[in-house]
Amino acid sequence: MEIILATQNAGKLKEFNDLAKGRGLKFIPIPVEHTFPEETGRTFFENAFIKANYFFSVTGIPSIGDDSGLEVEALNGRPGIHSSRYSREGTDKSNVDKLLLELKDVQDKDRSARFKCCLVLMQNNLNEPISAEGVVEGKISEGKKGNKGFGYDPVFIPKGSLLHMAEIEESEKNLISHRANAFRLLMKKLPRGFAKE
Repeated sequence: MEIILATQNAGKLKEFNDLAKGRGLKFIPIPVEHTFPEETGRTFFENAFIKANYFFSVTGIPSIGDDSGLEVEALNGRPGIHSSRYSREGTDKSNVDKLLLELKDVQDKDRSARFKCCLVLMQNNLNEPISAEGVVEGKISEGKKGNKGFGYDPVFIPKGSLLHMAEIEESEKNLISHRANAFRLLMKKLPRGFAKE
């Protein structure tokens, strides 16, 4: 079964298709003829719902909205829902550089953070979203390491790991990431026959 993944991030599309292997699901990009809806929500759930609901309503194809981001305790939960557009330029590099600059005087013990992901699936006309949330705890390093992954992966060290997220092989990352955790929970909530267990 094909499902639209309501994202403009090619890295996420690849990650979701890796997670979906063996489940009879294939995630496809948003149709090129449709513009991306404005993310006006105040929570990860609201933004994920906006995206899933929009693409399901205009295509009739089951759609998953993913909204995820980084919450840093020393910054009162920022960048949060603004993670992908945290800096003025909104690139992975500029976002990470801004984060490190804001944390430059924060001690290691106070650099705790978490990646959070909310997934919302719209797959029928009853307007009933199926949602799940995943989290991975960790901390922000003082410098970047690794060239795998995307976003804030080069500066995020998962709890219990010595490696930065961007140093972890994709197969291992798909076991521990916030998106993987949310995806597994969502799979358990799907209607019978929607996907293979």
